[in-house]
Amino acid sequence: MRFIHSVNKSPVEDRYRIENNQIVVYETAYYNFGAGVQTELGEGQTLSYAEDGAMIISGFDKPIGDLSYIVSPVYDHILLVNEEEISLRQLCGEERLVSFRYEKGKIGFKLP
Repeated sequence: MRFIHSVNKSPVEDRYRIENNQIVVYETAYYNFGAGVQTELGEGQTLSYAEDGAMIISGFDKPIGDLSYIVSPVYDHILLVNEEEISLRQLCGEERLVSFRYEKGKIGFKLP
């Protein structure tokens, strides 16, 4: 999921994978420090730098239930699936809560 951080106004990309029939967050990439972004590494986490200057924190490997985002009225949230970009604004509208979950071989989403 790619979006612009609401406080420091820089790109953030949260990365997930499907593992053991669950959505697992495994890394995040961002371009600026500031309020609301991780400033310290947790146990088992590492910091690396991409060629474009992104700071990548990996080592989360944390299964999560439903994955939810509120689609920003200021900046779009872009869902990246196999290099395809999907605008959540165009798909769902602004200021909408969108939840994703994995169900038996497919990913679905719902709008409340």
